[in-house]
Amino acid sequence: MSDAIVLASGSPFRRKMLEDAGLEIEVEKPQIDERAVEAAVANSGVGPEDLALILAEAKALEVSQDRPGVLVIGTDQTLSLGDEVLHKPRDMEEARRRLLALSGRTHQLNSAVVLMRDGEVLWRHVGVARLTMRELDPGFIGRHLSHVGEKALSSVGAYQIEGEGIQLFETIEGDHFTIVGMPLLPLLAKLREMQAIDG
Repeated sequence: MSDAIVLASGSPFRRKMLEDAGLEIEVEKPQIDERAVEAAVANSGVGPEDLALILAEAKALEVSQDRPGVLVIGTDQTLSLGDEVLHKPRDMEEARRRLLALSGRTHQLNSAVVLMRDGEVLWRHVGVARLTMRELDPGFIGRHLSHVGEKALSSVGAYQIEGEGIQLFETIEGDHFTIVGMPLLPLLAKLREMQAIDG
């Protein structure tokens, strides 16, 4: 490797994706208020995909400012149902309502990644996946959430596709990595092009 690489994220899933791909990375959780960043661009016509990029860039910038010369990966993901951007449920009741709202409908996961060095954006990309939930019986939703427990609160959709959440779906368009939280293949391609990783 020719560059030190820092992942600006507290997500264990994103860290594992990069480590499983053989990357040697450092991890630094950015200290930003995501809702404040969103509020700053509210009513400006920013769509869910652009919002994911704005959040990923804010995370990368916060870490990059303290790490001169270091390549920083910033990532974020938004879930959009039509024009509405949804956030992680606060409690199990909100998770139940989230699954009821998504039942029988198609939502979009927008996974953004930004590469930054010394506060300058070198590259940005958004991967998009479209997921259609099957019609879910309210009783099944209750049993499902009771079984998966608090894990449902760690995802904006109140599901984890890599676990039992897969049972909620009818169809999925998009790659696994984008759904789990980062468009890994385009990122790896860019890192190879930049000679930041071997390839």
